Amino acid sequence: MDENSPRPSQVLAQSEVELLRRALLEWGGPARCSDELAVAIGFRDFADLVEESRRLREMLAKDVQISRVDWARIVLGVEIVFVSDLAGSGVEWATTTGFGDEVTVMAIRSVQRKLAGVVRPYYGRRPQ
Repeated sequence: MDENSPRPSQVLAQSEVELLRRALLEWGGPARCSDELAVAIGFRDFADLVEESRRLREMLAKDVQISRVDWARIVLGVEIVFVSDLAGSGVEWATTTGFGDEVTVMAIRSVQRKLAGVVRPYYGRRPQ
């Protein structure tokens, strides 16, 4: 990892880290996506997305350095699980997570801005 692979506390507020952790948990709960979508997010298949989400949640909780590709997977996975009603939590988001839509949108926008330089190599590309 390089200096552009920060620990969560170096770039995000604790509330943002908690939102990311909770969003990743949705993949093992109400959210379901195809293997093809999981591949587009940067995983081997849906089972890998669920397993890797556990690892990423742990990394966020332990405040360890996270690679650029893993940050990109986190951001993209969270964006999809929040918004998509077909593959993610969608309209049930607030019910299943306890985070309201407005608060979530503001937090995700903040995370996107703070991590823009970290995930920039993956703009328009599959994180792999």
